[in-house]
Amino acid sequence: MAEKRDYYDVLGIQKGATEDEIKKAYRKMARENHPDLHPEKADECEEKMKEINEAYAVLSDPEKRRKYDQFGHGGLEGGMGGMDGFGGFTGSYGGDMSDIFESVFGGIFGGGGGAFRSSGSSANAPRRGRDITSSINISFMDACRGTVQDLTIAHQETCTSCNGSGAEPGSKPETCPKCQGRGTIRVTQQTFLGTMSSTNPCPDCGGKGTIIKNPCSKCKGMGRVRVQKRVSLNIPAGIDNGQTLRVSGEGDCGTNGGPAGNLNVEVNVRPHPIFHRTGFDVNCDVMITFAQAVLGDTIEVPTIDGNVKLNVPEGTQSGTKQRLKGKGIRRLQREGRGDQYVTFKVEVPKNLTKKQKDLLKEFENSLEEKNYPKKKSFKDKLKDLFSDIK
Repeated sequence: MAEKRDYYDVLGIQKGATEDEIKKAYRKMARENHPDLHPEKADECEEKMKEINEAYAVLSDPEKRRKYDQFGHGGLEGGMGGMDGFGGFTGSYGGDMSDIFESVFGGIFGGGGGAFRSSGSSANAPRRGRDITSSINISFMDACRGTVQDLTIAHQETCTSCNGSGAEPGSKPETCPKCQGRGTIRVTQQTFLGTMSSTNPCPDCGGKGTIIKNPCSKCKGMGRVRVQKRVSLNIPAGIDNGQTLRVSGEGDCGTNGGPAGNLNVEVNVRPHPIFHRTGFDVNCDVMITFAQAVLGDTIEVPTIDGNVKLNVPEGTQSGTKQRLKGKGIRRLQREGRGDQYVTFKVEVPKNLTKKQKDLLKEFENSLEEKNYPKKKSFKDKLKDLFSDIK
């Protein structure tokens, strides 16, 4: 038999925790592990809930907590065997264990019979199908403009042979003789705490209330099969890298008439060689020549809508930015677009001939200090700096 974990560790609290801290920790752990909220791992959650219930039943009772703090699990020997289920506990609590759940959760999981229902009693209730995830790669321009792209997914669908019953056509599930179709059985034990009763899932039918003696050959009695399907995904203009699109009803099928889950698709946008994105704005660098920067020019620059003409002012410095209003990316779920920012990069000529160098030197010698206002400003700052040094 596996060694019991420390009850404080089970609830994730310190040994000196207050009653309010214990209750809050229990509420948090129960929400995270209740089988009805996680049908895809109901068995695992059911085992965790048994452990969580047992820890809370001890630590929420001052007398049992005192014994546990003093003697550990040995001080409760023989007393916790009945704490396997999710409801129906009676004895020294002065009532059904579901009252504890009700006081903690306030009926958030439904009324009648306590806030929590046993896994067995709700096994035949409609359950929503599991959400599934996938991913898709698109180009930068498709993200800007929007596109439609097909995606192949694998999900569970209701078996068409048995219509989800799990039984071979011509037969049907039979009522479980052990639990008479209730899906649960009641177990009573005598402990040092008194007579304790628990309502547990029926071991014969697994809490379903029915037994399939002749399973469907197509789905092996599961009532659903995994199939591949092509889904047409509408990608809106303005989608960004890492964002997720949800396609309702394309996840796994529900059970017992429950709705299907959703398909969640993460969008991966491939980088563009020229453009890069900041929010809904587009940025790009444009190379200009030394002469264009000095004399000014009108050039064509790329945008996501095509080339546009842009004026390069005379005396443009490398790193100067110009804004193209409304030439950015469409905003998701609202009107308007971002802007495009063009950064001019001045390319210094290389591999000059002797004649070109001589002409450039002649040109340089013809310039005056007023032609280099930034250089003059820098020199003035240097003078001020060194004039303070004596």
